[in-house]
Formats: sequence, C-alpha cells, structure tokens
Amino acid sequence: MDEDLRAAIEEATGEELVDVDYTDLIDGVIIWWRSDDAEEEDLADVLLDAGANLDDGGVVWVLTPKSGSSNHVPPENVDEAAKVAGMNSTSATTVNSHWAGMRLVAPPRQ
Repeated sequence: MDEDLRAAIEEATGEELVDVDYTDLIDGVIIWWRSDDAEEEDLADVLLDAGANLDDGGVVWVLTPKSGSSNHVPPENVDEAAKVAGMNSTSATTVNSHWAGMRLVAPPRQ
C-alpha cells in the first residue's frame, strides 16, 4: 500500500478507507497488488472476497506497480484474475508515478 496515495484518495473522496476486515456493503474496493503478493494469495481469490461486500454499481480498482517497476504485474494477469472472479475489466489508467490502475466491475448482486 502507498500511504500518500491512500491519503490522497481519502481527501478526494471525503471518505476514510476501510481495511480488509470491514463487513458492511461498500461502494468500491481498492486493491494494491504486486507480483510478489502472488506468492501469498491468488488475485482471483482476493477479488472474489472483495466482491462479496460490493454493492450494486460498485467498482474494484486493482493498483499495480507501473511497467518497468519492481513487482510489476502485467495488465493481462489482472484481467485474467478478474474473469475468474466473474468481473470484467473496463479501463486502465496511470494513477501516479508509481502505480497503474485497472477498473473492474462485478455483476449485480442477486
């Protein structure tokens, strides 16, 4: 996680970000993911867990180190994990000088 980026997101949204243990419905999820995280968990599993509390219309942003950085994750790996988790990638962007982001959407809750 990038504390400066986290603070900037909180300032921009006017909301405090909650941690992984939060259990109520949420409007969105931000996942910081690095290639060495794959040794601990599978991104598809993390996305499934994140989607469990995601309200209809909510989005998931997966932030990865930019191309050329250590622990970079190729966008196609994020896209593949999203598909396994039942999500679709909709866009990608540069977040700041260190992070790239991919926006994912989940199907509506049933």
